[in-house]
Amino acid sequence: MKGKAIIGVTLGDPAGIGPEVFARVLDHASTKCEIVVYGTRWALELGAKIAGVSPNAGYRLVDVGIDKPADFKLGVVSPVCGRIAVESVEAAAADALDGQIDAMMTCPLNKEAIHAAGYSDIGHQEILARLTGVETTATMLMTPGLRVVHLSTHKSLIEAGEYVTRDNVLEKIDLCHRTLTRWGLDRVKIAVAALNPHGGEGGLLGREEIDAIGPAVDVAKERGIDARGPLPADSVFNRAIEGEFDVVLAMYHDQGHIAIKVHNFHESVTATLGIPFVRTSVDHGTAFDIAGRGVADSRGTNAALNAAVMLAQGAFSKVV
Repeated sequence: MKGKAIIGVTLGDPAGIGPEVFARVLDHASTKCEIVVYGTRWALELGAKIAGVSPNAGYRLVDVGIDKPADFKLGVVSPVCGRIAVESVEAAAADALDGQIDAMMTCPLNKEAIHAAGYSDIGHQEILARLTGVETTATMLMTPGLRVVHLSTHKSLIEAGEYVTRDNVLEKIDLCHRTLTRWGLDRVKIAVAALNPHGGEGGLLGREEIDAIGPAVDVAKERGIDARGPLPADSVFNRAIEGEFDVVLAMYHDQGHIAIKVHNFHESVTATLGIPFVRTSVDHGTAFDIAGRGVADSRGTNAALNAAVMLAQGAFSKVV
């Protein structure tokens, strides 16, 4: 990659806080990368007005060409806004696959809105898997001092427990190792969290550690991967914060998300593993309850943009 990284930014749902928080970041983004914005001009201009800023000319806009709906209201679910959000991701992903941009950074979309627009995708990860044709993806949350990959994300708690199988755990360990190595981290140290309290207490509190997680870790070690576990979830995240591990593989959505957001919510970002290009995101939603009030925090947006630049340059160790 020559010169500055080219980062494609999707504005997310226009009725949410995405355009606002990105407008705040846009003014100084050109000092670290080249920006291509995917969305609509009217949404970006509205976001800038709410944020009280005037975006500079240091970006290129790819307008998906969808007019502002007549009944548009900030903070209200709209199928048109859902369509804008998805079409923006589709346009950016196409350019990423074609090598026109070096990485994607996405602002939040609203699941209810994209379903109202007729899409069956649950969120960004599922949209990107569909667009790239990959079968295995994973969410990695990053905040200063802690990185967590999730075995599963958008599943009910019961379904998440059923998803903890030897093959699924091994697949995600391998995905963590391959992706972080590709992003420039040497000798990736992976901690694998237990599912049950106290690591299952030798089978007294559940057998997933014995039947699934432990065997997956053993096979990973045989493959030369530095994986350790299953480790009790009530201590593994603190051990990672203290520097013992590079990343923790959590067994379900809230097990990992709670640890990240308690540790440092405002600077947490998401990256998608398994797709053939870099994609980072803010680690918050559309925040319809505060949309339009001009009070949305842009620290996560700035962190997600910085992460996209670092990953595009193969400098994972500098991300957080």
